[in-house]
Amino acid sequence: MSSTPHPLAQYLDAIPDFPKPGILFQDIFPLLKTHFRETIEAMSDLFSEEEWAEIECIVGIESRGFIFASALAMMHDKGFVPVRKPGKLPNVAASQTYGLEYGTDELQIQKGEGQKVIILDDLIATGGSMGAAASLCEQAGYEVVGTACLIELTALNQFSFHGQKVRSVIQFED
Repeated sequence: MSSTPHPLAQYLDAIPDFPKPGILFQDIFPLLKTHFRETIEAMSDLFSEEEWAEIECIVGIESRGFIFASALAMMHDKGFVPVRKPGKLPNVAASQTYGLEYGTDELQIQKGEGQKVIILDDLIATGGSMGAAASLCEQAGYEVVGTACLIELTALNQFSFHGQKVRSVIQFED
């Protein structure tokens, strides 16, 4: 990992004690407001042309992951698959509960038919939601070929799926 931060990192807004005391929240919306195209292009560059040719659908984790997954699905002419919280998705094929630093949550997905997918989210901290989404994808019939996010908190992230680490545009060590 480079010690020089990605140029897009300067447009994030760090909000202390949000959503609870002790958490430094990285607000992506100032970045997306002024540099949306550059952000999507940087996320696209996380995968090679050969990898993009293999991918059939892009999975987005509710809710900010939808932004990146839908934009990249359109950019690369791929399908979009949402991973949602309970009660938001009809015809649920699989559900997965996972731990958070302050409790538990659950994600759900509709049925797949063997499509090769990458999973996208805005930020990975401990990897709980990414791990749940990857497990869900496999349970529902998708083949996970990669995971990526805009921001990675490297000190917390121990996530890997089938030996593959998550790819990220911006890394924070603290």
